[in-house]
Amino acid sequence: MKDQDLIDVQEVAPAEVGELDLYQRREKIYTRKIEGFFQKIRLFTGWPLLIAYFGLPWMMWDGRQAVWFDLPERKFYIFDLILWPQDFPLLAFLLIIAAFALFAVTVVAGRLWCGYTCPQTVWTSIFMWLEQRAEGSRNQRMRLDKAPWSVEKVVRKIAKHGSWLFVAFATGATFVGYFYPIRELLPDLLRFSAGQWAMLWTLFFTLATYINAGWLREQVCTYMCPYARFQSVMFDKDTLIVSYDAKRGEPRGPRKRNADYKALGLGDCIDCKLCVQVCPTGIDIREGLQYECIGCALCIDACNSVMDKMSYPKGLIRYTSERELEGGKTHWLRPRIIGYVIVLSLMVGLFSYRILTRVPLELTVIRDRNELYITTAQGQIENIYTLSLVNMDNAMHEFEINVSGIEGAVIIGDTLHTLFGGEIRNINLRVRAAPEQLTTPSAEIVFRAQATDQPDLQARSESRFMRPL
Repeated sequence: MKDQDLIDVQEVAPAEVGELDLYQRREKIYTRKIEGFFQKIRLFTGWPLLIAYFGLPWMMWDGRQAVWFDLPERKFYIFDLILWPQDFPLLAFLLIIAAFALFAVTVVAGRLWCGYTCPQTVWTSIFMWLEQRAEGSRNQRMRLDKAPWSVEKVVRKIAKHGSWLFVAFATGATFVGYFYPIRELLPDLLRFSAGQWAMLWTLFFTLATYINAGWLREQVCTYMCPYARFQSVMFDKDTLIVSYDAKRGEPRGPRKRNADYKALGLGDCIDCKLCVQVCPTGIDIREGLQYECIGCALCIDACNSVMDKMSYPKGLIRYTSERELEGGKTHWLRPRIIGYVIVLSLMVGLFSYRILTRVPLELTVIRDRNELYITTAQGQIENIYTLSLVNMDNAMHEFEINVSGIEGAVIIGDTLHTLFGGEIRNINLRVRAAPEQLTTPSAEIVFRAQATDQPDLQARSESRFMRPL
């Protein structure tokens, strides 16, 4: 990609600030409530996340919690799927796929994730709604904060922070409920009988939610989230972004509804500043693309409502590309997008194949190093091994153990073992071989465990068989 195809993300300082100070004191943002097409879309992206987050721990599956990360037992239950520490590479691979998907979406549609699905955005919207219910509209909240303390002000503040803490506690307790059975956790928390770690982590995530969504809000997106800083690397002139059409809107200025603003030399923007009042990060989108913009489209709905009232065409602020604003046409099929689609398809295909062909059985073999070998009275050679057999399936299976790699080698001990679902068993056994079959001091030997009722459920592990020099 050529350098001229990239677009700049600006850092716009307030007019009264000569130099942008990254550590300047936060000024509280009073957002205005607005409704519109894109806000209805956000309901369909935010509510599924909330329902899944709060509902999954309460679902029962096969007599247990459907989604449960059992750390003491080192098992992650996700419906029928049971993941073990040995499956962590799959989790890392899944995170890589998610990162690539985020990059691909960013190239096409900018910060779509931030504006519609990011938990920080969703929970902040909930807290802002509770704030509006407790303290009123934007102007009412501003007047309330400036007013001296009174009974009404105290009651409204308590109602706001009380509702925030309730949602924060529900969020924190639900998160801990993924690791601690939630049907036991909530009664234990209410009785203060939960373990200290459960109570500590619940308190931690409660405070984290309360502070992030209630107090920090836009600062999380602006300063704490690294995505805001490197998004411009992925943007190009064809990326869909929330933009103000300066050619159509400038020069801006107030006017009467039925005035001939063209004769007055004005553009479509009436400078009502409604787009600024609804912005959760407090920016003026008319100043150009800024890294604080999370693409939530609140300013689009606000501007469209004004355009409707003024009988002007909608779209003064809209989702568009830099190339389209310059009079060109957005290119949808671009090398970067094609590359992301190909890579993502391959990664998703490989991940799906690994999940579908995953064998819920693990066999590990450790040879006894205290005694390299044993010579029997008949002159045969024996080695001692410890096998760790893990049945990662839900069902009980009987497994048969056999060896190969050395002709005539036999196992001395029980070769049939029945393991319950999720059971780990250490098995001590000896392997005997004739010395004439051993041509070198160290020979490779292969152990195999196979379910007698399910032949495709098998695992193997290699080790060494030692003989006298």
